[in-house]
Amino acid sequence: MAATVDIVMTVYNTADFLEETLQALYAQTFRDYRLIIVDDGSTDGTSHILERAAASDARIVIVTQANAGIVAASNVGLALCDAIYIARQDADDVPDPERLEKQVAYLEAYPDCVATAPAARHIDENGVIRPNYTTNLRDTSLADPYRVPAREPYLMHPFLMVRADAFRRVAGYRPMLGSEDSDLYWRLSEIGRLYNMPIVLGSYRVHSGSISSQSIAHGVRLAFCAQMAALSAQRRRENRPDIVFSDSLMNEVKQAATLSQLAEIGGRYLDTREQEWLAIALSAKIVEICFYRPFEPTVEDARFMRQAFDRYWGLMDVENASVLNESVMTTAVRLALKSGCRRQGFILAGPGMLPKFLGRVVFRAILPESLRKYVKRWVKRSVPA
Repeated sequence: MAATVDIVMTVYNTADFLEETLQALYAQTFRDYRLIIVDDGSTDGTSHILERAAASDARIVIVTQANAGIVAASNVGLALCDAIYIARQDADDVPDPERLEKQVAYLEAYPDCVATAPAARHIDENGVIRPNYTTNLRDTSLADPYRVPAREPYLMHPFLMVRADAFRRVAGYRPMLGSEDSDLYWRLSEIGRLYNMPIVLGSYRVHSGSISSQSIAHGVRLAFCAQMAALSAQRRRENRPDIVFSDSLMNEVKQAATLSQLAEIGGRYLDTREQEWLAIALSAKIVEICFYRPFEPTVEDARFMRQAFDRYWGLMDVENASVLNESVMTTAVRLALKSGCRRQGFILAGPGMLPKFLGRVVFRAILPESLRKYVKRWVKRSVPA
């Protein structure tokens, strides 16, 4: 008889964290689950940990394969699922004991919801909680693939639970190089409701080995794939042929390192309007990334971004443009004040923003923080409500 929940976990050289995650799964208050683990060619002690785990718990299924990447490994595990619900679990993140119980209860209470995920606290590689850091819960009903950058219907993927029939109906993951979750959510949102649970039910580990912490070039590729997923959603809304995301396309993306290279690759699959939207949305996504990761665009990428903003600013409505304008200014000032990034800051600001940009740079560079806070409070009180 099938379990209620099939948990799919892919692992690759995760021996440092795997046992802690397994112990957290053993401690779940909801017991009717099967754990399918795909070892994607690990070369450390991961396989030995998995052998011991499978020997001690009949609910654990281990699949071993040559390294093929997270999407391919995920699809191998997902093909084995026959439960009502599918849960994702990353090997380095730690679920709270009630994670499965509360997610199953929500999905059973609300049949219109096809997928849900909770919030998560942030921990470092040693398991120490990072104070005041939790995942940013978003209202998925506000998702907009036309916004610059696209406003995604995001759920916390390491703690995702989805109805298995809905997952199969949208044909599961497509090869998207780190944005396979965003691409999945766009398609799921077209057949049902997505829900971010306003409670913390796990610990999300932020460390140097995580995908989201890799190189600047990798971050640029992630941004590209996220905006291509949004373009794909635009096409479906307009009843036009969808973009075909293939392994060969992703192999091209893996070789690219700059925004201009990625825009050229994407442009082969897009019409003129889409190419213009991709250029400014990709640039805006880099600005967004700069807010929550230690990310500094290169000089070449800063030039691409400034050119895209100059050429295609008119693609946005007034509200979208106002928000992005402030984000670009804030990012340019931060870069200008950071050693090794000053040139990027001046390029990103551009001639049109120069007076305001220089004023903010001086304000940040000269005044002590206490005085800056006082001035900001005074200005805020002086502006009529």
